[in-house]
Amino acid sequence: MSAGLYDVAIIGCGPAGLQAAIHVCGKKAKVVVFGKPERSGLYKAHVANYCCFEKVVSGKELLQAGRVQAENLGAVFIPLDVIETRIENDQFHLVIENNESFSSRTLVLTMGITRKKLKVKGEKEFVGRGVSYCVDCDAAFYKGKDVVIVGNESAAVTGALTLSRFANEVYLVCRELEVSNALYEQLQSSSVKIIKDAWVKEIVGNSEVEEVVLTNGKTLAGNGIFIELGAKGAMELAANLGVAFDTDTFSFIETNKSQETNIPGLYAAGDITGKPWQIAKAVGEGCVAGLNAAQYAKRLSKS
Repeated sequence: MSAGLYDVAIIGCGPAGLQAAIHVCGKKAKVVVFGKPERSGLYKAHVANYCCFEKVVSGKELLQAGRVQAENLGAVFIPLDVIETRIENDQFHLVIENNESFSSRTLVLTMGITRKKLKVKGEKEFVGRGVSYCVDCDAAFYKGKDVVIVGNESAAVTGALTLSRFANEVYLVCRELEVSNALYEQLQSSSVKIIKDAWVKEIVGNSEVEEVVLTNGKTLAGNGIFIELGAKGAMELAANLGVAFDTDTFSFIETNKSQETNIPGLYAAGDITGKPWQIAKAVGEGCVAGLNAAQYAKRLSKS
């Protein structure tokens, strides 16, 4: 289903991603958008301060309307998570959760940066001392150790598979996995131990994490716990590409006024570039990123 080489690939289908897609289409460039709309922070929100909308409108309605608009202009939407990013031969290569691969001349990151918390006892206390929210950042620190990873979606499964290459034992705790069949088959054929119908109740330790208490009454001995709720975030996907983050918090992607990152052909827009976290800001940056990504791709296609 790769449909050849795209001019622009967009990860994230919130307001920044949708606006980027609309403007890419306006430049007659070929664009594919990845992501699940329900992941957008706007999906469950109501909007009351957005220009031209006097009455309160649901975020879900706005996202649905934006997708229809972009599709009518020619954008391709694939409601699956991107689990791998890399650059080869001056092209961006993406792998999604069903193992399909896509290539593009340029890439726009618009998937936000929120890291969901478990909100359980011990989580806050052990951040940096056994509690982590980024497998790609910290997996190597757990070589030969026992670790727990918690989550129901693709980030948890791909994270568990990555950890299995380093750790002694990997326990994946989930209520019910919501991933593609292909990704689930990879998990089943791995050494990861799956604990279903359970969740984390408490994280226990002294100077570092030592145990993870589950809601089913079991306790897992482990040196660390990775909290991966949802899809892979900007930090993990961008880290593989060498993207520069802000030097103060390492939480946001640095861009210039054209929404360009330090990597040629790679753009970012929306919440992942920092505050204010507003629709208007996301849409504006999405517009700029989409226009510039399309123009960059067109130049490459002619060279």
